[in-house]
Amino acid sequence: MHFDIDQYYSRLNSGEVILAYKGSISSELITNVLEVLDAKLEDLVIEKSIKKKLYNVLVESLQNLYHHIDDLPETSSGKFDVHFGIFVITKEGERYKVSTGNFIKNNKIKPLQERLDRVKSMSKDELKTLYKQILNNQDFTKKGGVGLGLIDMAKRTDGQLDYKFSEYNQEYSFFNLDIYV
Repeated sequence: MHFDIDQYYSRLNSGEVILAYKGSISSELITNVLEVLDAKLEDLVIEKSIKKKLYNVLVESLQNLYHHIDDLPETSSGKFDVHFGIFVITKEGERYKVSTGNFIKNNKIKPLQERLDRVKSMSKDELKTLYKQILNNQDFTKKGGVGLGLIDMAKRTDGQLDYKFSEYNQEYSFFNLDIYV
């Protein structure tokens, strides 16, 4: 059975939604979203430290989304926009949830899953050390730091992130990342 993107997006849009988007992810979109969110956070979030964390997590999430989306071959047929992704920010009780989703080739799942599990299991001090180690080794790819954004988000949220891979077809899955602030 195929992953139903509309059903997934509807599920994310339940509750107290602050911002939601489904479609093509571009650098211009990210800039616009961050401006809109900055204005919304001024009205919604009273505590400055929470506002800063939420904003930083969103920046990293959107950058990850933009840099790591795998476009489906059928994007040329119009089924999905090129660089298709989803992000939703909701308030759940006293905390905020930043959810992102994008397609990923199945052969990339295992290394990403291992990185996510490793980062989730580390303490704040271990994450700090790893972050510095990567920076000092200048271990970068053409898409940026090797997991620096992920490490930074885990540091800021005490590892409060969940993920899921849902099979879409034989070659692709849909990757969902939820980060709690």
